[in-house]
Amino acid sequence: MIPINIRPDQINSELLQFNRKLAHGIKNLYDMEEIESGVTPKETVYTEDKLTLYHFQAPEPAKKRNSVPILIVYALVNRPYMADLQENRSLVRGLLDAGQDVYLIDWGYPDQSDRFLTLDDYINGYLDRCVDEVCRLHDLEQINLLGICQGGTFSLCYAALHPENIRNIIPMVTPVDFKTPDNLLSHWLQHVDVDLLVDTLGNIPGELLNWTYLSLKPYRLMGQKYLQMVNQLENPDMAKNFMRMEKWIFDSPDQAGEAFRQFAKDFFQENKLIKGKVVLGGRTVNLSNITMPVLNIYAKQDHLVPPNASIPLQSFVGTEDYTEIPFKGGHIGIYVSGSAQREVPPSIAQWLDQRC
Repeated sequence: MIPINIRPDQINSELLQFNRKLAHGIKNLYDMEEIESGVTPKETVYTEDKLTLYHFQAPEPAKKRNSVPILIVYALVNRPYMADLQENRSLVRGLLDAGQDVYLIDWGYPDQSDRFLTLDDYINGYLDRCVDEVCRLHDLEQINLLGICQGGTFSLCYAALHPENIRNIIPMVTPVDFKTPDNLLSHWLQHVDVDLLVDTLGNIPGELLNWTYLSLKPYRLMGQKYLQMVNQLENPDMAKNFMRMEKWIFDSPDQAGEAFRQFAKDFFQENKLIKGKVVLGGRTVNLSNITMPVLNIYAKQDHLVPPNASIPLQSFVGTEDYTEIPFKGGHIGIYVSGSAQREVPPSIAQWLDQRC
């Protein structure tokens, strides 16, 4: 048995140090200004119901822009400003700096009036009209599409149904095979009575989904993080970064009931996407219709969308121009880590510039 040498003076010293850091942290929180949601200047170019389509302003001095704009499609869960969290941690800013013309869809906050919105409404409706609007603004027939997580799945479905509208497609941390052995979220969802859940609640509360995601790694995401929080709050800049991330994590919109029902059942429980059995608006989604170039980006340490859920895409699309970029990080780190800022936006821009 290994003896444990714990001295009272050491315990006292650590407690005093902890209390000192905590006092500084509380003061920094008290002095902190309101945390902004997204930092890059943008303008609204289209609105419909809860949806807003944004166009980001290029930094000055203006660089030569890629003539084909890129539309970012975020997931319905959480808020899209994760892609533009702060000046030095922004996928949007990185793409702008690399000469891309960037648009983004903000789905907004669904309420009970959106209870019966379906995936067809989101993909063949809202997303299609946003694509049309960007094409109209640039007098183009095709644009580039970048989909994030569930938004990547939406983008793949859209590109398969409307390939004539998409020049290049970039799914990021996007699930394709929803039943891989290492997909814990999928394992949980197999045992949920989705019909009973939606029929009872109507819209699915964002808070319920958020705590589900946090429970996938409870010690890391709910225990260890807050134990380490005191060290970060002592520094004003680190404290603001911490609170900015906390704001995003718990800014979780409710999910339109019918859209959630179909996504949970058709994609997670029945894995219809790779089986070619997803039906939207009376049309079957066939990934082989994706004949435009594909850049598939996944995170090696992703606990929400394991790499094995993303990598199979190559086997189902109909293009020979297929590229993968594995990122050494997690589901969120691929947008906010320092290494991501150095690697991901420039790689996307270079890949697009070669094909536009």
